[in-house]
Amino acid sequence: MDVLQAIASRYSYRGAFTDAPVPREDLERIVQAGLQAPSASNTQTTSYVIVNDPAKLARLAEIIPNSEPIRTAKAVIVACVDWHDPQSERPDFGPVNYGASVENVLLAATGLGYATLWMEGWKRGEGAVEAVTKLLGLPHELQVQVLIPLGVAAQPGQPREKRPFGERAWWNEYSA
Repeated sequence: MDVLQAIASRYSYRGAFTDAPVPREDLERIVQAGLQAPSASNTQTTSYVIVNDPAKLARLAEIIPNSEPIRTAKAVIVACVDWHDPQSERPDFGPVNYGASVENVLLAATGLGYATLWMEGWKRGEGAVEAVTKLLGLPHELQVQVLIPLGVAAQPGQPREKRPFGERAWWNEYSA
């Protein structure tokens, strides 16, 4: 699938995944796409932990209850940000960097035929961030931002309809 097809086909999958495994080679390709994303001033502040061990996946499901994608995923890609920029006079580029990187991950996964979900709301659960940080053995400077459960969708969905081009994009100046 070419990149424009992947962009048009990507959607947030909130259902169960099948038992089909996600090969390690596919996970590496998907995460490599994230690592190749642009980053402000080439700071490269986004890192990933790829969780495919069944015991760790089960523990993630305990930390983040009531999430069918987490409970049934054969892999979860965890996006982390290094908030410590040794060049402290620079502005905080973390959100811009991980946003671009995670989008690359989602598009690569879509291109390879997997369903995904960008998950950040789980961080509101009391103690959830600390529990995931501990489970993954993350150092203090790396902070978990996004969980991306992925796999083969049990009930494939469709992208949501987007507003037309003319309602959200203009040539040379805004016009209503």
